[in-house]
Amino acid sequence: MAGLALDGVNPDVGLLYDINGLARSAPPWFDRVMGFVGEFGIMLALVLVALWCWWRVRRSGTPEDSISAVAALVWAPLAAGIALLINVPIRGLVERPRPFLDHQGLEVLVAGKTDFSFVSDHSTMAMAIGVGVFVARRGFGFAAIGLALAEGFCRVYMGVHYPTDVIGGFALGTAVVLLLAPLAQALLTPLVSAVARSAGAGRLVRSRRAAAPERGHEMLDIPEPDVRPGRNGLAA
Repeated sequence: MAGLALDGVNPDVGLLYDINGLARSAPPWFDRVMGFVGEFGIMLALVLVALWCWWRVRRSGTPEDSISAVAALVWAPLAAGIALLINVPIRGLVERPRPFLDHQGLEVLVAGKTDFSFVSDHSTMAMAIGVGVFVARRGFGFAAIGLALAEGFCRVYMGVHYPTDVIGGFALGTAVVLLLAPLAQALLTPLVSAVARSAGAGRLVRSRRAAAPERGHEMLDIPEPDVRPGRNGLAA
C-alpha cells in the first residue's frame, strides 16, 4: 500500500503536479496566503459558519426544530474527532509518504510535515463539519461543504497531499457523520432538550426573541366571558 501513486504517469500524480504547479507560477505573497488559508483559515471559517448557523437556528422555527438543529451542530465536531481517531490506524496501515518525499519539483508551502499522507486530516475534519452543518441547516451546509472542498484543493496546492488523500478524507468525514447520525441524534437530542428547559442555559438552544411571540400568542388566547343570564336577568 505504501507504493500508491508513486508512478509519474499515475493520474493522481499528474493532477498533483497540475494543481501544485499553480503555486510555482503564483506570486510569493499569494502562496503565503494560500498556505495560511489551507492550514488555518478555512478551518476557522468553518467554525464561524457553524456558529452563525447555531445563532440562526436558535431564533427561527419551532422549539423542536431548534433542538434538532442544535443537536446536529453538536454532533458535527464530535464526528470530526471520531473520524480523526479512525484515521490513525488507516494511516498506519497504508503508510503512504508525503508526495514531496517521492516526487521532485513540488512547491511545498508548509514545512514540517513528516507524518503519513493518506488520508488528509484537514480534509476529513473539514468535510465532517461541512456535512454536519448541512444536516442541521441546508443553506449553511452548502456554504460549509463549499469551504471543505476548498480545503481539499488547498492541501494539494500546498504540495502536502495527493488528490486521493483529499478524496479519502472527504469520504471518511462524510461516512462518520451520516452513518453514526441516527445514534448521535438519539443520544444528543434528549441532552439538548434538557438544556433547552434549563432556566440559565436554555438560551444556548432557544433565544428569548424566538420564544416571545409564542408567549404573546398564548396571552392573547383569552376565554370568552360567561354571558349566561342570572336570576335578575343580568349577565352572571
